[in-house]
Amino acid sequence: MTPKILILGIGNILWADEGFGVRAVEHLDRHFQFDDSVTLMDGGTQGIYLAHHVQQADILVVFDAIDYGLEPGTIKLIEGDDVPKFMGAKKMSLHQTGFQEVLAMAEMLGDYPDHLLLVGVQPVQLEDYGGSLREKTRARIEPAITLALNWLARFEVHGERREQARDASESLAGAEIEMMAYENQRPSAAEASRVGDDRVLRDRNFHLSNRTHPVDPGSKIACDVDHRGKY
Repeated sequence: MTPKILILGIGNILWADEGFGVRAVEHLDRHFQFDDSVTLMDGGTQGIYLAHHVQQADILVVFDAIDYGLEPGTIKLIEGDDVPKFMGAKKMSLHQTGFQEVLAMAEMLGDYPDHLLLVGVQPVQLEDYGGSLREKTRARIEPAITLALNWLARFEVHGERREQARDASESLAGAEIEMMAYENQRPSAAEASRVGDDRVLRDRNFHLSNRTHPVDPGSKIACDVDHRGKY
């Protein structure tokens, strides 16, 4: 029987380099084509909802941003039983906890992939809500894909580069959040704060609410706003 291959990108595109896995598999889908035994999937932050897909795979490749504690932008490949250990060593977000549970469930039910590869990149920056991949991380997409394709070639699984990239409207992520569309449409950091919006603190309704529900004097908000609701 022809083995079933799942190439999965996971992560959150709203938090800068945390979206590496999704952007990598999106790029792979736009520039390469495979036979019908290979499925490419944007897993996003679905966590446990990916269990059914993982259980059906004989060979699984996962792209993700992983905190290896290495130099930012470093690509590291992890295989087999070591994959769950690395995904849980330093969790950057809940999607990694969820995916650990997916692998544990698949193993418990006896439907674990025969071969498993994690293609992880050390993120440059995460704390940038609405931000996109940093240049160093973005530059690792093609090398990461090459490493994954070389690994898949061991199992006679090959991707053929398309003569022309698929249109953004056919993107796995959807036309609205395809990387270039996302970059061109998102507001600037000046228009929409990436780390917290101080316009909330200047909002009159916010301060009227705090008269009924006072702010803890020791909180960060209390350092910015005095007891009368003014700076």
